[in-house]
Amino acid sequence: MNEILDEAYARLHGSGPEWGDELSNHGPMAAEVLVRRGHADLVPTWLDHYIRRLDELPAPTERLTDATWQSALSDFGRIADWVQYFTEELHSHPWREVLAVWWPRLLPGIAAGATHGVIRVSHALRTLLAGDESEPAIVELAHGLAWWAARSIGVPVADPAGSLDSFAALESVPRIPIQQGFLATRLGRLGSEFTTALAAMRPAADPDDAQRRLTDLVAAATRKYLTHGHASPVLLVHIATAPNAVLHSLPALPRELWAPSLTSAWAASAALIAMYAPVDGAPRDTLPEAPNVADPVAEVLARAAENGDEHVIKFTDTAVEVYGRTEDPDVLAAAVRIRGLLGG
Repeated sequence: MNEILDEAYARLHGSGPEWGDELSNHGPMAAEVLVRRGHADLVPTWLDHYIRRLDELPAPTERLTDATWQSALSDFGRIADWVQYFTEELHSHPWREVLAVWWPRLLPGIAAGATHGVIRVSHALRTLLAGDESEPAIVELAHGLAWWAARSIGVPVADPAGSLDSFAALESVPRIPIQQGFLATRLGRLGSEFTTALAAMRPAADPDDAQRRLTDLVAAATRKYLTHGHASPVLLVHIATAPNAVLHSLPALPRELWAPSLTSAWAASAALIAMYAPVDGAPRDTLPEAPNVADPVAEVLARAAENGDEHVIKFTDTAVEVYGRTEDPDVLAAAVRIRGLLGG
């Protein structure tokens, strides 16, 4: 299976992280999920179709150094320079050391690529943490970090200081008055009411508690998609997959970075809700149920792989993880819901 994933990475590394009108390249992330979830046999054919839409990664223009990288932060025109920089860094230093340096530098820009930067990094880290430290896997981490750096954009952040659990905190997120325009435009409409809501979440007592809080946030956001995802079926996927990306990155990070990671992941998830989700969700009795079969997890994973949409694949992966921890059938129903919203 590692060989299939490494081959997929190698095929994709000639492509840029975005294509068309700033659409995201989900190829490496979806391939990683398919392999990890037992559908590696589908990857070569899936990739044959997917890769046709992608744009070529441009040639580097000017070499980045430790003294010049700050001037290139948030400059997508330097994406190839960032790929080159991180590839060189990861060839010169252990990947955990590079990550420990760059994670806190990039965390303030967690909304990069509508959170796809941190998500791609996380999928690369899952591969590395599983023991595949091959050249393609290392270069995949370089591509993820490069995307995060080149599209770095922040969201308003406030340290949790209240008493609300994750579910109640998500329910308390106010909506921006006009849910229209590009991501950056909507981010500019997040004001003091939003940061007040961020602060209402209960803070983590220690790194382990930060991990628990993040786990709860992923569960609450996955359930939220069931009732609210219809308002923006693609963007609202990331209310769950972005914090889940951060959650999966924690084992690769120094523990002192766990609480700040929770703060940023919470801000990103809440911002997407504020910018794209309706106040009122769809009535529960109008929505699908979890599959009524002997193995509903295998069923939703198989249907997601069959569907083939990259967002369906990634969201279902998160929903299945949450179900494994909570046995909440609504999170599997959310996996059924996204297939209906995105074509099947």
